[in-house]
Amino acid sequence: MCVRVLRTFFIEFSHAARGSFFMSENRIAIISIIVEDRSASSQINKILSDFGDFVVGRMGIPYKQKGVSVMCVVVDAPTELINRITGKIGMLSGVSAKTVTSKK
Repeated sequence: MCVRVLRTFFIEFSHAARGSFFMSENRIAIISIIVEDRSASSQINKILSDFGDFVVGRMGIPYKQKGVSVMCVVVDAPTELINRITGKIGMLSGVSAKTVTSKK
């Protein structure tokens, strides 16, 4: 596991030990990403690498006529981590990210 994910786990575990935070069950989710600024690609890859243990697969399609790239990332993780990944990616300049989560 990556150091950042381990650090996040231990922080969340310490909160759980105090009774203020519990991780939910894993869910399957699709994170859809539209990249309008290709210079953000390395930051996106870094974020996905940090949470790589939860990534099931990914697909990227360059849409050259529109000057954007479209990515689809399938993850299997607790809802809190799915939201964290989507939020970190969505905060990047020139990047939009949305998530669809399974009901189970």
